[in-house]
Amino acid sequence: MNIHEYQAKALLRAYGVGVPEGKLATTPAEAEVAARALDCDVVVVKAQVHAGGRGKAGGIKLARSPAEAKKVASEILGMTLHSHQTGPEGKIVHKVYVEAGSDIARELYLAILLDRAAEKFALIASTEGGMEIEEVAAKTPDKILTVHVDPNLGLQSFHARRIGFWLGLDAPQVKKFEAFLAGLWRLYLERDASLVEINPLVVTEQGELLALDAKLNFDDNALYRQAEVRDLRDPEEEDPREREAKEIDLAYVGLDGDIGCMVNGAGLAMATLDMIQFCGGRPANFLDAGGGADKEKVKEAFKLILRDPAVRTILVNIFGGIVRCDLIAEGVVAAASELGVKVPVVVRLQGTNAAEGREILAKSGLNLTPAETLRDAAEKAVAAARPAAKN
Repeated sequence: MNIHEYQAKALLRAYGVGVPEGKLATTPAEAEVAARALDCDVVVVKAQVHAGGRGKAGGIKLARSPAEAKKVASEILGMTLHSHQTGPEGKIVHKVYVEAGSDIARELYLAILLDRAAEKFALIASTEGGMEIEEVAAKTPDKILTVHVDPNLGLQSFHARRIGFWLGLDAPQVKKFEAFLAGLWRLYLERDASLVEINPLVVTEQGELLALDAKLNFDDNALYRQAEVRDLRDPEEEDPREREAKEIDLAYVGLDGDIGCMVNGAGLAMATLDMIQFCGGRPANFLDAGGGADKEKVKEAFKLILRDPAVRTILVNIFGGIVRCDLIAEGVVAAASELGVKVPVVVRLQGTNAAEGREILAKSGLNLTPAETLRDAAEKAVAAARPAAKN
């Protein structure tokens, strides 16, 4: 789960991490009041959306008076912000964060995440703050330092000192950096975060360390014990299909392809996406119907997939372990009939009652193409999507 910058900074502040003072505003008048209350020479008015690249998209602007803050806020509020992270549809800005300007001497980068390959936590730092870390990694990888932390031992002072001196901080600043990183670490662990990213981490002219921007992601599976974090959820920022999927206990993530996928099991779903890509196609979504998929859930899954106008083919890939393939087949037939599915549907059923399921599909009289193996299913789905793509 993602949260807004202003929410992230409130959490950081609670953990003793330095952040500039700021106030939330939902109208230009509120932005003016906020700027006046901050009482500083320059304020920064920031669009609050769940996406990066806001500055380049016109969503972050300076203001040198409360009146100018009101004017700038009127330009940002209500705009449809387009960046590389919003997708072509963009995101409508409903609120802005008015923040006190900072005397920036240097901009750095700092993040905490889990390195699954190393089976350790990773502290990632860079001297190139303010830039996308992917771009830095591609062009100047020598400007990135990764320090692994053993989960059994946790964060140690030497981790902070190593990173701080590598970043070129002086001794007093390294001492402050130790406290800064310790606060981030406690937040990361105690709040079940999956990512804590500070970009940029600024060193001010006065030698202070401030999180000028912050991105916090949280593990959805831990929200049951993180009521305070759960309350920060903003449904308006979520893909409506993903939001609807959560409400009916489906795992759905929209992608940018044209082959809709309905699979049971996250691992099988990932393998299905990989196979579609391998066969020259592009998956339109990740959809895990779960081990307890039934007729009604299959129908709801079809509804979600068909809400994407880019979908030209649907691939159903079911392994009948807990679930019975004949019940899935009945669900597919019912969904295709009741929803009037017009795109080709490729169905692969393996496992419990797979033969009975295939028989149900064969007798349906609908445009349902059976498949034996995963590769066979992917090849048929890609082939079915191609002629449609040319029309």
